[in-house]
Amino acid sequence: MATLASRLPRKSGALKTIGILTSGGDCAGLNAAIRSVVSRAVGGYGWRVLGIRHGTMGLLRRPLDVEELDLSISTVNILRLGGTILGTTNRGDPFAFPMPDGTKRDRSEEVIAGIRELGLDALIGVGGDGSFAILRRLAQQGGFNLVGIPKTIDNDVGATETSVGYDTAVMVATEALDRLQPTAASHDRVMILEVMGRDAGHIALASGIAGGADVILIPEIPYTVEAVAAHIQRVRQQGRNFALVVVAEAVKDLTGQAVQRQQAGGGVTYGGIGNRLGDALARLTGAETRVTILGHVQRGSQPTWNDRMIASAFGVHAVDLIAAGKADRLVAWQNRAVVDVPLVDAIASPQQVDPGGTLVRTARGLGICLGDE
Repeated sequence: MATLASRLPRKSGALKTIGILTSGGDCAGLNAAIRSVVSRAVGGYGWRVLGIRHGTMGLLRRPLDVEELDLSISTVNILRLGGTILGTTNRGDPFAFPMPDGTKRDRSEEVIAGIRELGLDALIGVGGDGSFAILRRLAQQGGFNLVGIPKTIDNDVGATETSVGYDTAVMVATEALDRLQPTAASHDRVMILEVMGRDAGHIALASGIAGGADVILIPEIPYTVEAVAAHIQRVRQQGRNFALVVVAEAVKDLTGQAVQRQQAGGGVTYGGIGNRLGDALARLTGAETRVTILGHVQRGSQPTWNDRMIASAFGVHAVDLIAAGKADRLVAWQNRAVVDVPLVDAIASPQQVDPGGTLVRTARGLGICLGDE
């Protein structure tokens, strides 16, 4: 039987050493991307792959926190694992690194020194728009080759139709609606599901359509609670004793303010709009409401087939870009194919829901209330 190495073309020339790191929030499919990069680079080109642990944090530590990745990790089992075997971080911007005394220091040169110490010919960064902005700035400053693989449950990276992790997050949210519907019907309740997505409503919109929601609220479309309450009343008048509401975490409350929480590490995260919406709807409709905040359940699941496939295709293409001498590129999915685009295009602006786009028109066509009418 032919081996993977014998089936794939080998690049002539000197041995390359490439690095790979995962940065930002975790999601399903990251390990499939790591596996793909290692399979293509080691098995296809005979290169070395160094896995950098905990994003840029691994390049700040001394000794450097890295491990060589060989074909022993390229088993089918890693495809099924959630999270990332390399670890990740969404804190510690090396250009403004928080110090113990409360100050911030520019440690970017330490990261660049780490990359040079490893002798990397190129770095593959698996991240979202925030991670890419930092990594690209480091690459420009340090003069090293960078290729990006988009991953985010929010699906807000520009220039790509989908990112690693998004499909699984939508699946988990849809399954939650599937589980909430029978209990809602059993108790004559309005069930509110709050989902992640940061400043974009992609998860809420897609899962709401797939899960048969009556109301979908996303940050891109202003709403009034009165419009939502009126729609729920119409549903009840039509003979149904329950309603399903999906709300994205970044949707503003009744006063127009984002609902956020201060974290111990100093960061601010969304969360809590579901409870405020539930209280308001209970007052206006007289219905019994229950709120489920899905939270990080959307991140930690076993990846869907689609996330595994997308991650695998992205990893192979990223390595092939390096083999072709290309850098400062983002691997992207467009028109049912893997392409690559300038990395700067991916971080120019986030990809939010188009209020006039296909899925919004679909939701309206299905009679789903988006809170604006």
